[in-house]
Amino acid sequence: MRKWWPLVAVCLGAFMLLVDVTIVTVALPGMARSLRTSFAGLQWVLDIYALSLAALLLGAGALGDLFGRRRVYVAGLVLFAAASLACGLAPNAGVLIAARGVQGVGGAAMFTTTLALINSTYHGKDRGVAFGVWGAVNGVAAAGGPVIGGLLTEHVSWRAIFLVNLPVTAVAVALTLACVTTSRPAGGTRPDVAGTCAFTVCAGALTYGLIRAGDDGFGAAVPLGMFALAAVALVVFVLVERRVRQPLLDLGLFRSASFTALMLGGMLLMASAFACLAFTSVWLQTVLGLGPVDAGLAVLPLAATSFVASAASARLSHRVSPRLTIGIGLLLIGIGSGLQGVLDAGSTWTAIMPGLVVGGVGVGISIPNLASASMAAAPHERGGMAGGALNTFRQLGYALGIAVLGVVLRARIEHVLTGHVPDPHALAGAASGGRAPHLPIVRSAVASGLNAVYAVSACLGIVGGILVLALVRRPRETARPLPEQETVAA
Repeated sequence: MRKWWPLVAVCLGAFMLLVDVTIVTVALPGMARSLRTSFAGLQWVLDIYALSLAALLLGAGALGDLFGRRRVYVAGLVLFAAASLACGLAPNAGVLIAARGVQGVGGAAMFTTTLALINSTYHGKDRGVAFGVWGAVNGVAAAGGPVIGGLLTEHVSWRAIFLVNLPVTAVAVALTLACVTTSRPAGGTRPDVAGTCAFTVCAGALTYGLIRAGDDGFGAAVPLGMFALAAVALVVFVLVERRVRQPLLDLGLFRSASFTALMLGGMLLMASAFACLAFTSVWLQTVLGLGPVDAGLAVLPLAATSFVASAASARLSHRVSPRLTIGIGLLLIGIGSGLQGVLDAGSTWTAIMPGLVVGGVGVGISIPNLASASMAAAPHERGGMAGGALNTFRQLGYALGIAVLGVVLRARIEHVLTGHVPDPHALAGAASGGRAPHLPIVRSAVASGLNAVYAVSACLGIVGGILVLALVRRPRETARPLPEQETVAA
């Protein structure tokens, strides 16, 4: 039993950081009431965490090689705990958003070292068991996030969803120091600071521009300025990555059509399947009047069916091309999103259940194959970088998905309200953030807005599926070990 304690230490960190991606969704209405924040503020509570993860995952991997993975993992745990404490005590939205950003920094340090620690600790059959357990923990984290968040929010406070991380982190740190062996730093590895900064500016400016466009319109000065800044930062990132000796991301990987399609597929998967859950939760609680626990249970079919589908399809993963499992999975995610877009003013939570079930099947058969397919689509020595790139694109897809769908939701609500209320723009902002009066026209407008959100989500999933089916090819070498020096979490 003692040999599995390092796995417990690593899985505790992975569970926390992944739960915190989705645990916030059911707490959003409570946060809005407590902190009196705007809809844009609600989006940033979700987005800043995903953006921090996306921007720093690859750079944190280099830090693990430079200083030792156990040391970076423990530092990430400590930083994550400190930021969680700040989130739980936040007196206003600004402090909460800043603390969530720091939480993402700690999460990136943890995320990028978990699989590498497993890979260097276990061998042979034990390694396969360890990776299987790690994957199951990932699934439970995704499934349990909304439910755990609902329980804590309803019976304690929304602040408890952050404070509960403190005792878990203490156990994880103690186990890591006692049971995980120290890894030897790799010589000659240096973080790509310029590339990390350029990528962070690009992702942050693009997301901020999209969120501001919901308030000001796409032609306003601030959104246009942010989009221009994002474009400049992207050019700088490309130039830096082409010239630096140890790039954050080898752009040559994108010469492979399979690799490019898989990165886009991972990004569109997160945008299609998960970004809409934040808006669904607001509708469930503020329009339908469900409590946080019931709201979490209402979206549980997505996670539950994905868990079942993942287990059922595991035996087929070595016999079926990842092009089919990932591509068909994305198509099912798109279809599931489309099936949810049937709401009207009188709809209840049961209206979205068929779509959640179909989408969950798609998630279950596509996500487990994304990581291995991405690493197989890259040269062996770039396998870890490929896995890290997939995580980056997935988190970026989640952050950008929330921003884009927020614009769609607000625009559609405002369109429906126009001609029926004196100030449709202001009421649309309040309604999209769950702070509008309970009027029949508002209920109808929110339902119409969610239908538009689900329609866009459906298009994103279907486009991702078509890209994967058209471009991904089975690699010549499908079975190979994870690279010990470069492995990052999938």
